[in-house]
Amino acid sequence: MNRPRHLLLIVIAAITAACCGMAQAQLVSEQEAADSRAAPERFTAKAIPAPDAPRIRVVAPNVSNPVASPTQIQVQFQPTSPALIRPDTFRVLYGSFRIDITDRITASSKVTAQGIDVAEAKLPKGSHKLFIEIQDSAGRTGQSPLQFVVE
Repeated sequence: MNRPRHLLLIVIAAITAACCGMAQAQLVSEQEAADSRAAPERFTAKAIPAPDAPRIRVVAPNVSNPVASPTQIQVQFQPTSPALIRPDTFRVLYGSFRIDITDRITASSKVTAQGIDVAEAKLPKGSHKLFIEIQDSAGRTGQSPLQFVVE
């Protein structure tokens, strides 16, 4: 197959996947996951959250059991009135190195004031830890770790 036609087919397949909702979010590579598991846990000072900081509620996955990949990651944000959630402040950090994977998630899913729903998050097998952050209109930051195992 000649190169221009091959590239055209790849572009058409990518557009079709994006338009039809078939895009999967590849959150981390095998190497990033392995490096994170091998690294010692970072020392972080325990911080007391600001009073009335937004709460982050993990709806899916069910972290009490191992999950399959791809898996759904659904998170809801709960502000304290009268403050509002600022979706533009959403951040997700991965593993011991706190790799910023926000763009990898938002490339396939939209962040709203209510939360985010990643329909098909692809992760390699093993244990994973995400650190989710969101701010409200009063400048308070809510944080929540999400730890689970992929079979």
